[in-house]
Amino acid sequence: MDSSHIDFATAADLPAMATLLGELFSSESDFSADRDKQMAGLKLILENPASGRLFVLRVNGEVGGMANALFTISTAAGGRVVLLEDVIVRAGLRGQGHGRRLVRRVMDWAQSEGATRVTLLTDADNAAALAFYGRLGFAPSGMRVLRCVLG
Repeated sequence: MDSSHIDFATAADLPAMATLLGELFSSESDFSADRDKQMAGLKLILENPASGRLFVLRVNGEVGGMANALFTISTAAGGRVVLLEDVIVRAGLRGQGHGRRLVRRVMDWAQSEGATRVTLLTDADNAAALAFYGRLGFAPSGMRVLRCVLG
C-alpha cells in the first residue's frame, strides 16, 4: 500500500509540479502547457504565501499530485475567499481517494485561514471533474466565467 501525505510545497517540488501542470493543461481547452510560465507562476505563489499556498500530495516520497489555493477578497462575502486551481493527481494514482483527500485538505486549510468560500473552475464538458467536485460539496454557480487575456 502507498504511503501518502499532503503538505505545503517546497522549492524542490516545483519541477515535478510543473510537469503535473503540463499534463493538466494538455487536457484543458482554455490553457496550454508552457513549462517556463508554469515554473514562474509556481515560484510566485511559493515566494508569496500571503497570496496563497501550494499543496502537494506525496506518495512514497514523490510528488503524486498538487493543488494551489489563492486568496482574494470578496465584497459579497465580506472577507477572504479562496480560488482553488490546478488540482491534479498523477494518472497512475487516480481512483484511490488521493484527489478527494487533497481537496479536503485545501478546504480545511482555507477555513482555518478564515476563508468563507472556495471557488474553482473546471471545463464545462469534463463530466468526471464535475461529478468529483459535486461529491465534495461544490455546486454549479449561476455566474459565467469571462476572461480577457492581456499582453
